[in-house]
Amino acid sequence: MIIGAGTAGLTAGIYASRLKLSTLILEDEIVGGQINDAYEVENYPGFMKVKGSDLTDIMKEQAIYAGAEIDEFDSIKKVDLADEFKIIETDSYRYKAKSVIVAAGAKKRPLPIPEEKKYLSKGIHYCELCDGHMYEGKHIVVVGGGNSAIGAALVLLKYASKLTIIHQFDSFNADKKTVDKLLANDKVEVIWNTEVRHGFGDKNLEKIEIENLLTKDKSMIDVDAMFVYIGHTPRTDMYKEFLEIDNYGNLIANEDCETKIKGVYAAGDVRAKKFRQLTTATSDGTIAALMVEEYIKNLN
Repeated sequence: MIIGAGTAGLTAGIYASRLKLSTLILEDEIVGGQINDAYEVENYPGFMKVKGSDLTDIMKEQAIYAGAEIDEFDSIKKVDLADEFKIIETDSYRYKAKSVIVAAGAKKRPLPIPEEKKYLSKGIHYCELCDGHMYEGKHIVVVGGGNSAIGAALVLLKYASKLTIIHQFDSFNADKKTVDKLLANDKVEVIWNTEVRHGFGDKNLEKIEIENLLTKDKSMIDVDAMFVYIGHTPRTDMYKEFLEIDNYGNLIANEDCETKIKGVYAAGDVRAKKFRQLTTATSDGTIAALMVEEYIKNLN
């Protein structure tokens, strides 16, 4: 059983199926996870440039071709990982598995301002590909400074008359080539060392209050939309009863992706580790599947 059909989960599915293991991948949302939001991927080996959604389609097709089953849009309600056979209950089924790979990924962290829910989808957004077209010729703000934020900003430049990036630090934590491409555009302005404190507007977002973290000065900016990319929270709440969790909510597993429970492995963005990239997710998925094959073989 593989929980999650992102890069790590699909990779695990490919390897486990090719090892002739009966493999089911459970996904409560759309297959692909976070990589679907990537407009272009330029650092994945074998591709000079590929859309995130296209890369997902290829991996999904590979997993199915190898023999994996994928159950999409079936939410997990309860797990019991304590016994030899692991129990996973969804909206539709109750599964019993010899081994489980948790590759549930992470969810986007919401903007921590009091008005976030009020303006959600009414000026505050988290998906540039879904909602960017709504703001043709408008002033768009991007909050964040990592690869997701910079990639989204490049997409939003197609629509924005002006694009402002608000970042809490004094430098970007993103691929330098992509950053240089973004900053070369005259429509882009960057506000460093700053965070958003409040949003204002009647029905839709019209203004934001920002605070400089160094000087503590506050100011107002007129905006039409704000797209937020300030990190992710691992989807691990369901497993806290059984597995060790670090201070950031990540599952603790060793370099072989083994958790403290025999037969249960963690892969991808849910695993506590220093680097989180597509390539590290595929590595985790590969290792976890190989370890599962070894574990199940030793059971027999």
